[in-house]
Amino acid sequence: MVRITELRLPLNHAADALNRAVADRLRLAPGALHGVQVYKRGFDARKKTAVVLTYTVDCEVSDAPAVLARHAGDAHIRPSPDTRYRGVGPAPADFRAPDDLRPLVIGFGPCGIFAALVLAQMGLRPIVLERGKAVRERTQDTWGLWRKGVLDPESNVQFGEGGAGTFSDGKLWSQISDPRHLTRKVLNEFVKAGAPQEILYVSKPHIGTFRLVGVVEKMRAEIEALGGEVRFRQRVTDVLIEHGQMRGVTLASGEQVRADHVLLALGHSARDTFAMLHERGVAMEAKPFSVGFRIEHPQGLIDRARYGPNAGHPMLGAADYKLVHHAANGRLLLPASVQLPAHIKSYAVAAQVGDAAGGLKGRVLGDGLVPVASALGRHTRPARTLAFAPEHQAVLQGMHHLELLNRKEAAEQLLIWLR
Repeated sequence: MVRITELRLPLNHAADALNRAVADRLRLAPGALHGVQVYKRGFDARKKTAVVLTYTVDCEVSDAPAVLARHAGDAHIRPSPDTRYRGVGPAPADFRAPDDLRPLVIGFGPCGIFAALVLAQMGLRPIVLERGKAVRERTQDTWGLWRKGVLDPESNVQFGEGGAGTFSDGKLWSQISDPRHLTRKVLNEFVKAGAPQEILYVSKPHIGTFRLVGVVEKMRAEIEALGGEVRFRQRVTDVLIEHGQMRGVTLASGEQVRADHVLLALGHSARDTFAMLHERGVAMEAKPFSVGFRIEHPQGLIDRARYGPNAGHPMLGAADYKLVHHAANGRLLLPASVQLPAHIKSYAVAAQVGDAAGGLKGRVLGDGLVPVASALGRHTRPARTLAFAPEHQAVLQGMHHLELLNRKEAAEQLLIWLR
């Protein structure tokens, strides 16, 4: 097949205009075009009064090698890439023996769902342990929080089948490079489970929260039909490590589930599980992250600003925008100096594994993730040091920084400051 990129057509083009544009672009003889499949559809709205649709299409043509040779110098006409997903391989024929240890997947958000699905498709019959509830029950609990202020700590926006994205409209786009076309596997599985076909080709696909609930349920049903098992309200509290090898997990109920392969799909909110892993010596690394903020406008305002008289057109959908700043240093948006706000009392708490007698190593390493100096706002450049008053700094011993959220000593220190 032949792929054409950047094929541009007017917003209100006729139904047969795409095929005609493909035939003209490839200079095909009548009858030489056998099929056109839209791989991606976007739009160019820089000129609001003349919005243009941009297509990437895969075309089935007569004598594709000759067509490609005729357009060898055109960067927008190339062979269609092979986007098929190829798994690692099937399970051994005798894997279903009763004494075989099945792989465990911890968590049933997007990562856990697809990990379990692929394992199940390979014939490995995974067991999923999810601390929250099934998505229908979880939806009721989440609405109970939003409407009545009743929180279930294990069933809410963060925990439960589907993960945190279940209640954020099911957005599916990413800016990462995908040379292996793995996202195509993801989108195809969503469509197979009931997501709209258009997510395969629109530029910024989303499923929608209410439809996503049914999609997640169908994906779980497929995992179970392939021999997998999904267990809800199963919170992992410890890992079983024997002679340096993973041998399973311990649940909050005290039950032990044995396994030689455990895939952790925790999301970002299971702080207690991360704390347990840190205590068990699992290597962790503090990584940089981006900080964003949300600006809310009436949707119609953004549609009119982006699309002008074409606002509301069904081919365009809801408009969005983003603000980007490229810092002069090429990386970070940092001022030459930083200061704490003069009108706000500011405090800093650091965590240090071990006791105060731990010496230089403890002061430098802190809890193994955040050095004490960094936690107290100190920077190698004095102009960027946050000048907390000495009486507004505290170093708490015998804990790591995740424990600052629930340790009694941290709460007591805050009360001392705030009284």
